[in-house]
Amino acid sequence: MSADKTQPLWGMVIDLDRCTGCQACVVACKQENNVPFSSREEAAYGREISWIRVMAVTEGEFPKVKIRYMPLLCQQCDAPPCTRVCPTRATYKNPQGIVGQIYPRCIGCRYCANACPYQVKYFNWYNWSHFRWPAEMRESLNPDVSLRPKGVIEKCTFCHHRLQHAREQAAIEGRPVESTDFVPACVSSCPARAMVFGDLRDPESTVHKLAASPRAFRMLEDLGTEPKVVYLKEGEWNATTGG
Repeated sequence: MSADKTQPLWGMVIDLDRCTGCQACVVACKQENNVPFSSREEAAYGREISWIRVMAVTEGEFPKVKIRYMPLLCQQCDAPPCTRVCPTRATYKNPQGIVGQIYPRCIGCRYCANACPYQVKYFNWYNWSHFRWPAEMRESLNPDVSLRPKGVIEKCTFCHHRLQHAREQAAIEGRPVESTDFVPACVSSCPARAMVFGDLRDPESTVHKLAASPRAFRMLEDLGTEPKVVYLKEGEWNATTGG
């Protein structure tokens, strides 16, 4: 975990028993962060970009088969392998635990994408205008988020721009940022309230209490990456593989 105990440690808990697979989080993330659209042809080459995706995981054997839905985004690791391999330090971890991207530094070598065991980093193959944005959607682009150029890696940052707004508001009010001051777009859009966000260091926060639940597990935590996205399991769910 981060050494500076005075800083918040932002994290997320996802209750797999609540998730319905509606993908509202995926849509909200795309709209909030100006995530470009890929055409059908580009997607066939594996050139899709989605900062969060919902995986369907099957349990049991026919005819008693149960499907669970598992949202997968950047795990915001406290020991991220991606930051160790980037030759330009374009990917980094800030004191509050968020793994970010400095797009002007990225040279597109994709070392970080190869080092990430969760496969949640995406290479931008074209300039944003080449992704055939529908005209009606161009006017809804978020002015607080940059449009990433061709040839860089992009990923989830827990809607870091929202955190910036929360910091500015807290500074105006003369107080520190509190764990309830901001939430990422995916969390605020979830109709089933399967996603909870907050300060993992705050013992009074909901996210801290849920992360300490007996149902809690971290994906591929045996790799030593120390993810700050925690999942809540049920029944015979395998805490090691997530399946």
